[in-house]
Amino acid sequence: KSKSKVPVKASSTPKADPLFPSRPRSFNVGGAIRPAGRDLSRFVRWPKYVRIQRQRAVLYQRLKVPPAVNQFTKAIGKNEAAGVFKLLNNYRPETAAAKKQRQRGAAADAAKGKGKTANVPYQLKFGLKHVTTLVEEKKASLVLIACDVDPIELVLWLPALCRKMEVPFMIVKDKARLGTLVHQKTAAVVALTGVNKEDQSQLKIFQDLGLEKFNKNVDLMRKWGGGIMGLKTQAKLDKRAKAVAAEEAKKAASLKR
Repeated sequence: KSKSKVPVKASSTPKADPLFPSRPRSFNVGGAIRPAGRDLSRFVRWPKYVRIQRQRAVLYQRLKVPPAVNQFTKAIGKNEAAGVFKLLNNYRPETAAAKKQRQRGAAADAAKGKGKTANVPYQLKFGLKHVTTLVEEKKASLVLIACDVDPIELVLWLPALCRKMEVPFMIVKDKARLGTLVHQKTAAVVALTGVNKEDQSQLKIFQDLGLEKFNKNVDLMRKWGGGIMGLKTQAKLDKRAKAVAAEEAKKAASLKR
C-alpha cells in the first residue's frame, strides 16, 4: 500500500527581515508623533553666516562695550529718521546723464553770450575721505553716519571729529538706506553742505536735534554698553544674592538676641 503524504501547512507569521526590522510607531505622549505647533527652530542646523551673526549679537550683549562703540547703538527714532530722509531725498546727487545735460545747457547759454553760468545745485556729499575733508573745513551743515558699518573702525573717530569741529551729526539706520540716497548699494556716511531757501528752517530743526542728541549729549560719550548676562546666569546670581541676604538676616537676628 502507498502511503499518502500529508501536506505541510505554511506558517501564517512571515519571517522578520533582519535588515529591515519592524519598528511600530508609538502614539502615546512623547512617542513617534510630534505634537502640533511645537517650535523646532532650536533644533535646526542653521547656515554658518546665521550662526555667526547671532553669536555676534549675543557677544555684544555679554561683553562690556566702550562708549565710543556703544554710541552707534543709539540711532535716531523712526519718525525723526523719516523726516531727515525726506529732506535728503530732495538733494540726491545728479545722475551722469542729468549732469551732462546741465553742462550742455550751461555751455549753450555761454555760447549765446548770456555769460551767466548756471549754479551747481546743492547735493548730498558721500565717501569717507570727502566728508572728512568737509567736516575739517567746517563746510558740512549736517552729517549722517550709518550705525551698521563693518568694520566699525572706519567711522569710529568721526563723531569725535564732528564734536571738535562743532558740526551737527546724527547716527541713523542703516548703510543701505544711505546708499539709496546717493545711487550706491551702501554708504557709510553722507553730508549736506547747504540747502535751498525753502528748506533752511527744516535743516535748522535737524541741526538742533543733532546737537542735542549727539554733539552735546554727555551721557552718550560716557555710558558703557553690554554687560547683560544670560537668563541662566541671571537666575544663578539672583539665587546667590538671596542666599547672602538670608545669611545676613540670620546674623542680624542672632546679634539681637
